[in-house]
Amino acid sequence: MNTMLRKSVLALAGLTVAGGLAAGPLNHGTADTTEPTPTTATTATVAQATKPDTTKLIPHGVQGDQSRIDLDDEQVANTKAIIAATKKNGMDERAAVVSIATALQESKLENLGHLGDRNDHDSQGLFQQRPSSGWGTVDQITDPEYSTTAFLKGLKQVDGWQNMPLTKAAQTVQVSAYPDHYAQWEQQAADLVAQHWNS
Repeated sequence: MNTMLRKSVLALAGLTVAGGLAAGPLNHGTADTTEPTPTTATTATVAQATKPDTTKLIPHGVQGDQSRIDLDDEQVANTKAIIAATKKNGMDERAAVVSIATALQESKLENLGHLGDRNDHDSQGLFQQRPSSGWGTVDQITDPEYSTTAFLKGLKQVDGWQNMPLTKAAQTVQVSAYPDHYAQWEQQAADLVAQHWNS
């Protein structure tokens, strides 16, 4: 496992970002007053309309070569937990993309326990946070909601993170020995947020 340096995260007041959903087209009958049954095309249009806007997910475009992995049920559940925690913390889709890309780099979205000789000091969980660096107890940092909230508190401290390339925002929180590695997961993270933000 890559050797990482970590820093403590201080809690700050939350940043609230409100968002709305776009409504799909309505079908209106002329003579028939009964409600029409949605067609497959209409259902697909509504589903597409509720997905987050790509320009919100990847405002700067992806940087560098992109990596992608197939996810199992546990990794999908962890993705959904990160999205839920992001919403609970009042942050937007871009914050979820940064969080998921970070977790993809740190743990491949697996909630890792202590890995013995392969462990980076005492790093654990989705974000490979260290109890000895003030991220929380082992039980806390291996809880997806807690660890995501801890990461987001750090992200909120990064002035202008919304306007930074993803890898710079993630690196400012994580303080990795490999600061450019987060960039490779931006497209998959954005795809996952688009797929699961409203599910």
